[in-house]
Amino acid sequence: MIPNHFDLMTTYPMQVDVLCVGHASYDLIFSVPHHPTEDEKIFADSLISCGGGPAANAAVMVSRLGLKSAFAGYLGQDLYGDKHAQEFAEYDVNTQLIARGPSPTPLSTILVKPDGKRALINYKGDTQALPSNAVDFSSVKPKVILFDGHEPHLSVPLAEHARRDRIPSVLDAGSLHEGTLALMNKVDYLVCSEKFARQFAGDVETALTRLSEAAPAVVVTLGEKGLLWRRGKKHGGAMPAFPVAAIDTTGAGDAFHGAFAAGVALDMEWLELLRYASAAGALCCTKIGARLGIPSREEHYTWLEQHKDLHV
Repeated sequence: MIPNHFDLMTTYPMQVDVLCVGHASYDLIFSVPHHPTEDEKIFADSLISCGGGPAANAAVMVSRLGLKSAFAGYLGQDLYGDKHAQEFAEYDVNTQLIARGPSPTPLSTILVKPDGKRALINYKGDTQALPSNAVDFSSVKPKVILFDGHEPHLSVPLAEHARRDRIPSVLDAGSLHEGTLALMNKVDYLVCSEKFARQFAGDVETALTRLSEAAPAVVVTLGEKGLLWRRGKKHGGAMPAFPVAAIDTTGAGDAFHGAFAAGVALDMEWLELLRYASAAGALCCTKIGARLGIPSREEHYTWLEQHKDLHV
């Protein structure tokens, strides 16, 4: 039974390559000369607005790569929720598993400096994580499920169901919180940020060792320093980042995770998978705005061809 205060998009049986479960927001991105100090008033050079959120951006990334994606999560019955739902439709992301309600769509204000570094303010109001019965997943049969940890009541039982049904699962662990802690030992691929690794264990190497006891495959993304990975207790390594002149790093991790999940759905070999995801993250840094920086299939393929001698 769906709670009366939530409305679900019309549902019918669907086949998707990657189901992305988690957070959707609406982003206001200001380009600024520097991040303001206390009591300082500054003027933005430009403003871009678009949908955002880790799992939401990952769903768009999957679709842009030519695969079928769906997003499950919450959008408010407000202007920002309507605009985001419309954007999903434009990117051909399946929206049947979105719950709409009276609480506001989370809103993010992002300040981006000329060097690509950012500061972010998120507002959720009284919006809470969806209850476990807010979305009915019986109509979807994904090849891969990606979680960002922001809808734990939906995600934990779905992750357990995925493991029973042998559906590969990916966790985008951006930071340490209730959702990522609850999911980290229930997924096949734990793909986390350097921030998460340091919050979890103090340093990246220790985190990599400890996290590999929780998940069969672990990746720690390090931004411009590339990534570290571990599969089981005996196999591990590093991969450098693709060289790129970063304009805005917002969404690079989301693009990486979306491409990673897409690569799992395509049954890629491990190092090819890491390279595939790394290229998406790098390309996302070349434009202002996470959603607008997500590369198309053609852009992604061309980039990989132009840099095919790297990571060999």
